[in-house]
Amino acid sequence: MKSNQAVLYVGAALCALAGSMPAMAQDNTAGAGSGSGSDIIVTGSRIQRGGFDLPTPTTVIGEEELRLGDRPSIAQALNDIPQFRPTSTPATTTGNTNSGASTADLRGLAPVRTLTLLNGHRFTGSNDLNTIPQNVVKRVDVVTGGASAAWGSGAVAGVVNIILDDEMTGWKAGLGTGISSRGDGARYGGDVAWGTKFADGRGHFIVAGEYQKDRGAFDRASRPNLASGVFQRANGQLVMADDLNFTILNRGGSILNLTASPYNLVFNPDGSIGPLPLGSESFGQLTNGGSGQHVYDYLSVSAPYERLNGFARASYEFSPALKVWAHASFNQMKADFGFFPDTPVAVIMPDNAFLTQTAKNQLAAAGITGPFLLGRILDDVGPNKILNYSYTRRNIETAIGLEGSFGGTWKYDVYYNHGELRNDQTLGNQRITANFNKAVDSILVGGVPTCRVNADASTTNDDAACKPLNILGNGNISDAARAYAFGDGGSVSTTKLDTAGFSLSGQPFSLWAGPIDIAVGGDFRWEEFVTNSTDDFSKVRALTPLNFAPTNGGFNVKEFFGEINLPLLNAEGVAKLELNGAARYSDYSNSGGIWTWKGGATLRLVNDILLRAVYSRDIRSPSIAELFTGRATNIAPVNDPYRNNAQVPSVTSFTGGNPNLNPETSNTLTLGGSYSPSFVPGLRFSVDYYKIDIKGVIITPTNQQVVDRCFAELPTDDLCGGVLTRGANGAIETLNRTFTNLAQYKTDGLDLELAYRTALKSGALNLRLLATHVFSLNLAGQEIAGVVGGDTPFSTPKWRVTGMFGYEDDTIGLDGRVRYVGGGIYSRQLGPNGQPIEGREISARTYVDLGARFKIEGGFTFFMNVNNLFDRDPPKAQYVNPNYDVMGRYYSAGVKLNF
Repeated sequence: MKSNQAVLYVGAALCALAGSMPAMAQDNTAGAGSGSGSDIIVTGSRIQRGGFDLPTPTTVIGEEELRLGDRPSIAQALNDIPQFRPTSTPATTTGNTNSGASTADLRGLAPVRTLTLLNGHRFTGSNDLNTIPQNVVKRVDVVTGGASAAWGSGAVAGVVNIILDDEMTGWKAGLGTGISSRGDGARYGGDVAWGTKFADGRGHFIVAGEYQKDRGAFDRASRPNLASGVFQRANGQLVMADDLNFTILNRGGSILNLTASPYNLVFNPDGSIGPLPLGSESFGQLTNGGSGQHVYDYLSVSAPYERLNGFARASYEFSPALKVWAHASFNQMKADFGFFPDTPVAVIMPDNAFLTQTAKNQLAAAGITGPFLLGRILDDVGPNKILNYSYTRRNIETAIGLEGSFGGTWKYDVYYNHGELRNDQTLGNQRITANFNKAVDSILVGGVPTCRVNADASTTNDDAACKPLNILGNGNISDAARAYAFGDGGSVSTTKLDTAGFSLSGQPFSLWAGPIDIAVGGDFRWEEFVTNSTDDFSKVRALTPLNFAPTNGGFNVKEFFGEINLPLLNAEGVAKLELNGAARYSDYSNSGGIWTWKGGATLRLVNDILLRAVYSRDIRSPSIAELFTGRATNIAPVNDPYRNNAQVPSVTSFTGGNPNLNPETSNTLTLGGSYSPSFVPGLRFSVDYYKIDIKGVIITPTNQQVVDRCFAELPTDDLCGGVLTRGANGAIETLNRTFTNLAQYKTDGLDLELAYRTALKSGALNLRLLATHVFSLNLAGQEIAGVVGGDTPFSTPKWRVTGMFGYEDDTIGLDGRVRYVGGGIYSRQLGPNGQPIEGREISARTYVDLGARFKIEGGFTFFMNVNNLFDRDPPKAQYVNPNYDVMGRYYSAGVKLNF
C-alpha cells in the first residue's frame, strides 16, 4: 500500500494511524481528493477512487496495532478499541454453548448488528473470528456508522472488514506462549505462512497455517471479587456482597422444608447431618460468607479451546482486464471441560434407603419428621463431576472471483463464496428427569436399597433398569445409578452460506468540480441451517437442564445497489465539497422487499480541515435462529392484568422461532470532522458524533411482557388472538412468546481520535489516542449507559479510552498502551424497600500493557508482553463482566521469523 493512500480513509486524522501501519507513515494530507495513488476499495463505500474522503467515519487498525498485547484472535485485538464491546470472548462465554467464541460488537448493540466481512465478502466464520489466521491479516477497516446501503443487512452499528495480505511474499513463522500471574490460562501455539509470485509476477500464491492451544483459567478464588453479587437483607435493602453462597443448595445437600425455606442443615459426605456454617448475614436463599457454595464458584475464568487454521489463496492476472483469484480456508475449534454443576431440588421421603439412623435421629431432633426437600449441587457425578460441555466446530470456506479494469477508470468485481460451519456439541452429566426422580425415591427391601417403583410386585409402573441413587452427602453416587439417572444431550448442526455478487464502478463523466464516481452492483445470498441430528433424550425433552432444540430452515435474498459521488466545489487549496448517496433494494424470500439508503457530504477546507455528515437508513434481517428455532417449553409465574393482576404461579410458555418476523430498521446520523495541521506534519485529530435509533428490535418477550401487551391492545379480549389460552377455571394456562419485533434501541455518543507520528534520528515514534463517550444507550426504555455490572445485558461504561505509543528502529521495538474503562453503577435494580443497591458504585479501571521486540540477524524477532501490568482487580461480579479485565496480569513471549 503506497504512502499517499492513507488519505483514502475517512479524514486524514483517522488514517494516519501512528504506528499501526508503517506504510502510512508519510501520508500526504494535501493529496486528499486528488485521485493519486493506487485505487482500493474503501470499506465505507462501494466507490473505488484514490483520494476519496468518505462521509462515513472509518478507522483503520493496522497489522502493528493488531499485534499489541499479543491477543489470541482478531476479535480480542479489536476489543481493545473503545468503540467495541467485548461481548463474546473466552472470558465472557464460560457457561454457554458459544463458549470460546470471539465476535465483533460495535457500540455494544450485540454482534448481530455488526456486519463482519472478509475482503469485502460475507463469510460463515464471522460468528467467531477465531476462524481467521492472524498471520495473513493486513489490516482491519472499521466503519463506525450505518452502512447497509453499501454492504447490506446487519450493518446497523457498523462494518468490520478484515483485509487479507493477499500479496505477501516470503516466509513468516512464529512460536508463542503465555500464562497468567496465577499460573493458569496457559496457552501456546505456532503459525507459518509462505507467499510467492510466479509467471513473471502475474501469478501469486499464499498458504498459511496456525495452531493454538489455550488451557483456560479456572482459579476464580485467587482473583478478587469474582464470588460477589447482590444480596438482599431482611429489611429489603439490596447490597453488594463479597462472597455469596446458597443456603438452599449445597454440595452435600441442603435440607429444606416443603416451602423451600432452609433449615440451615446439610448432609456431610458420610450421610450424617450437620449445621451449615453461615456468613455474616443470611436471608432467604443466600448467605454472605460462610462455607457454602454457589454455582458460579465452579465456572472458569476463561474457557479453554484448541484451534487449528489453514488458508490458501491463488491469483493470476491474464491482463489488466482480467484477474482470477480463489481461496480456501479451514478452521477447527474444539474443547471439553466442566461447565457448572446441576442443581436439583428433590423430595426425600422419611423411609429413604440412604437415610441412616443417625441422620433420622438428627432430623427428628430438628423437628423434621416427614418428607423434606433436598437442595443439591451435583459436583460428584462420575469422573467429570459436573455438567461437562464438549464441542467441535469445523468451518470450511471456499471462494472464487474475477476482477479487472477497462476504459481507464472502470473496474469490475465478480465473486462466489461458499461456507459451511458444522457444530458438534454435547452437554454431558445431565439428569434424565424421570429416571432421576425414580432413582432418588428408593427404599430398603430386605436391607437392600431398591427403587420404590420396583418395591411392590403388584404395581404396573415397574422399571427393572432403575438403580437407587444416593445424593445424601457427597461422593456416594454409584456407577450403576449414574448410568441410569444421567445422560448426555447433544446435537450436530450445519450452517451453510452461499454468496455471490458483482459490482461495477467508474467515472462516466466530469462536472465542473471533477469527475462523477458511481458504483452499481448486486449481491445474492442463500442461508440455511440444518440440524443433522439431536440426541434421543432431547427429542422427547427428557433431560434437565438442557434439551437441544432442532433448528431447520433457510432463506435467500436478492439485492441491488447503487452509489454516486458528486463533486460540487473544487477550489484548490481553499475548499472542496462532495456529496455522496447510496441506495439498496433487498428482496427477502421470507419478508419481501425493503429499501436502505444513505446521504452524506464532505467539505475539505484549506487542505487541513475535513467536515463530514451522513444520514442513513439501515436494516438487520432476522437470523435463521430467530426465524426457525424449534419450540421449547418453559414454566414461570405471571400476573394477570385481566384479573386485577392476580398472580398465576405456573404458566407454560412456548418459545422458538417466528417465520413472520420483519427486518429491524435503523436510522443513523453521524456528524464530525478531522483536522490535520500542515504546520505540524504527522499530527491528526478527529471527532464524530453518532446517533442510532433502531426500531422493531427482535427479542423474546417475557411472560409478563406478552400478557401486558395483550392487555394494552385488547383489554376486553382475554384470549388475545390465540397468544394465550385459559383453563376451565379461567386462569392463564399457556402463552406463546416466540421472537417478535417488539423493542426499540437508541444510542448516541462521541468518538475522538488523536494521532501523531514522527521520525527520530534513530527510528520512528508513534502516538495514538482513541476515545468513545456514550451519552445514552436506551434499550426498550431502560437507560444502560453508565451501568457497568456484568449482570446487566448490554452494560456499557460511558467512557472508554485507549492510548498507545510505539518506538521502532532497526534493532528494537517498544510498545506501551493504557486502557481506561470508565466506572458507573452495578445495576439500576431497586430492592423491595424501593432503594437502590447499597455499594453499587464501580470505580473506573486503568490498565497498562507493555511490549518489547528485539531483532537479530537472519530475520528473527524475539518478543515479550505483559498485559494488565499492575494487576488491577476486577469489580464485584457474580458471573462475568465484559467491561473489565478478569484475568489479571498476563505474560506472553515468543519468537517470529520473517525472510
